[in-house]
Amino acid sequence: MRTTASLALLVLISLVAACGSDSRGQSICETQMPPPPQCATECDPTPGAPTTCPAGYHCTSAGTCDQQCFPDSDQCGAGYRCTPDGRCVASGDCVGLECQIVDCEGMGMPATTISGTVYAPNGTLPLYGINVYVPNVPLAAPPDGAVCDRCEDALAGYPLSLTTTDENGNFSMRNVPAGADIPVYISSGKWRREIRISNVAQCTDTPLQAEQTRLPKNASEGFMPRIAISTGTADALECLVRKLGIDDAEMGTDGDNRRLHLYANVDAGGVGADSFRAGFPGGSGDFADSMTLWSSVDKMKTYDILILSCEGAQYPATKPQSAMDALKAYADFGGRVFISHWHNIWIEGSTQGGGNQAPAVWSGPNGVATWNNSSTTFSSPPDRIDEQSNPKGESFATWMLNVGGSPQGMRGVIPIEANTGKQTCSAVDPNKAERWVYWPQNGMEYPQMFQFTTPQEAQPNDRCGKVVFSDMHVSGDSDSNPGTPFPGDCASSALTPQEKALAFMFFDIASCVAGPIL
Repeated sequence: MRTTASLALLVLISLVAACGSDSRGQSICETQMPPPPQCATECDPTPGAPTTCPAGYHCTSAGTCDQQCFPDSDQCGAGYRCTPDGRCVASGDCVGLECQIVDCEGMGMPATTISGTVYAPNGTLPLYGINVYVPNVPLAAPPDGAVCDRCEDALAGYPLSLTTTDENGNFSMRNVPAGADIPVYISSGKWRREIRISNVAQCTDTPLQAEQTRLPKNASEGFMPRIAISTGTADALECLVRKLGIDDAEMGTDGDNRRLHLYANVDAGGVGADSFRAGFPGGSGDFADSMTLWSSVDKMKTYDILILSCEGAQYPATKPQSAMDALKAYADFGGRVFISHWHNIWIEGSTQGGGNQAPAVWSGPNGVATWNNSSTTFSSPPDRIDEQSNPKGESFATWMLNVGGSPQGMRGVIPIEANTGKQTCSAVDPNKAERWVYWPQNGMEYPQMFQFTTPQEAQPNDRCGKVVFSDMHVSGDSDSNPGTPFPGDCASSALTPQEKALAFMFFDIASCVAGPIL
């Protein structure tokens, strides 16, 4: 058993190493008492054997996992650095794929690059703001369910080369490793696809094909967020995800292992589609009851994203105070919530009878928004993208032009299909929410889409979740009715301008949580 004096000596040794000595770090498994549980992990020390050690640990010659240092720390001492697997090496030594990065500029040649365009799973809609990178260590599978994912947290895998897609969905990644079997990851939040490039030639560009660079349409192609959609007769967001390319075989309901689950609020007068068509490649039978979803924070936490399609009214009897509290707790934990039109009850609270239930903090005179709950339906004037009140406004407007969502020469305009425009929100508090889209009418600018991060009680940089509200509906070529099993009312036509705007938000809500606009 170690004495207090010997433990103090070990602490002193560690501090000396951190202050710039020539030490190559200390074995954490030997010096920390009790040792971290990761130290009990067995591994195969044979060169080239698959890694089984947790992130930040390496396999020792004894066949157990160990760690000498934390990456980006100074624990290794002067002249050394910490590798991604927790080993101390000389500062000039390369590790892994680092050793295959060629100094093309030093040879007077162009950089080694990989280029392409990232698309939605449908392979036709280019996407903005998607990460593309080459990691230096293999990536573990992302955990299922809601997590706190902040943009300040580093991407997994210790990227060597990293870029993001522009407003055309294009990317060009510089100074990538050259050679055979180079891994490239395409990711945003839980969306992740890995491709292996058979050969990357040095000091030239390797272009990738569209089939390689679209996000996965099913779990066999990569990782997807777990999504729950509650249907509603006044909107058809379950049809939008089909247009975006998610495989029918990945659509089921609670109780199966598919990535997208459909629910129906069967006790609401505005229930949408509530069953699957016979022979559908995905789920079968009736959808699970939406009340079993939003009444349990633990159930919601099994999903990364909740999408609540408008039911034509608030139907407060199906959304009691306990459900209000649970949904807020889910978002505060790190969940993502997309709310359509009369699901504004989750932010504003009940205004159509059935009690005075309301979420704490989000509602009331000091809440994130003010509401008029009008029954306004419109086609014109068209919606406008707010390029000032949110950090992605300019990129959103440019992207909408590039994908044909805004007519040429009409930057920031989102045409509205006949009588599908709705208006319930009067204004948002700019200190609490970001306005993304508004409807200009009679000198007013009514928010059509806005977003806020959660928990609102925390400082902006300490938040984990997102809530998006939209008065904008999926346009009228798709419907959702209990009398027509899914996907019988879903149109197969091209994405409309409204759907493209909603698609931007659909992929953005999965991304990491950023700080405020300053």
